Amino acid sequence: MNTVLLTGSSGFVGSALLAELKKLPEFHVVSAVRSAVSPASDDVVVVGNIDGTTDYSSALNGVDVVVHSAARAHIMRDEVADPLAEYRKVNVEGTLNLAKQAIAAGVKRFVYISSIKVNGESTTGLPAFIEADAAKPEDPYGVSKYEAEEGLRLLAQETGLEVVIIRPPLVYGPGVKANFLSLLKLSATGLPLPFGAVNNHRSMVYVGNLVSFIIRCIQHPMAANQTFLVSDGEDVSLRNLVTYIRLCLGCSPRLLPVPVGLFKLAGALTGKRGVVDRLVGDLQVDSSKARTLLEWVPPFTVSQGVEATVADFMNKDK
Repeated sequence: MNTVLLTGSSGFVGSALLAELKKLPEFHVVSAVRSAVSPASDDVVVVGNIDGTTDYSSALNGVDVVVHSAARAHIMRDEVADPLAEYRKVNVEGTLNLAKQAIAAGVKRFVYISSIKVNGESTTGLPAFIEADAAKPEDPYGVSKYEAEEGLRLLAQETGLEVVIIRPPLVYGPGVKANFLSLLKLSATGLPLPFGAVNNHRSMVYVGNLVSFIIRCIQHPMAANQTFLVSDGEDVSLRNLVTYIRLCLGCSPRLLPVPVGLFKLAGALTGKRGVVDRLVGDLQVDSSKARTLLEWVPPFTVSQGVEATVADFMNKDK
């Protein structure tokens, strides 16, 4: 049996991973959490806020693998005075502090949930991102994730810790928040939407597929000291995604063919070029390394993922 220490177990990805790991008899999971939960459990250890001083000693006893999914999440309109400094406290200093304590405790493998933002923000006019691409983070969150990756790789070289880095693109599924939730709410209005001509290519990963891949990385010997880009393997356009969502909601797509150039013009005039590119531009991920090296096949299709996401959204809306 492998003992896994999981951080971020109350988050979107972490909670889904925890639920799946608990179903598998070959794993014993210990959750490191910021504050006490009820009811108390021997498998939950309170470590407080995550930074460079967090003490994990009581959580690391007998642990074989750490899965670090806790992070200061990406914030679109960060209002702190120095966003990069705040991201570094949690995402860099907090990550490397945990990794060093894991090494001291004899942990064999450290699985780090990073972000596709390390690669960049867009592949419009470019090939799909691959692991060998030079890192090009464009915002403080992406920079902090890249710096954490680099620190982990150095620790791996110095100590023999097996480090596995996973960079997912947009993750969706039951309980999703942020931009995908906004799209669900917009689609649920039934109003005509101006996305009928947006035939872009966006890679996403359903949370069930991401969880499946993380578990593969916990176990597979070939995952050691590798970086992986992971996706559903089926890129979708904004037009098709909204169509999927609205059909699952039981309504007509009702999409108007507004030219993409008008979106880009609006972005340029309003100073929101980046927001518009995320909406109508491309961001493609080549996940073939994950499939070939680890012989991994996503257990869910995009259609299945969207159906489950919409069903959960509708149940919560009742």
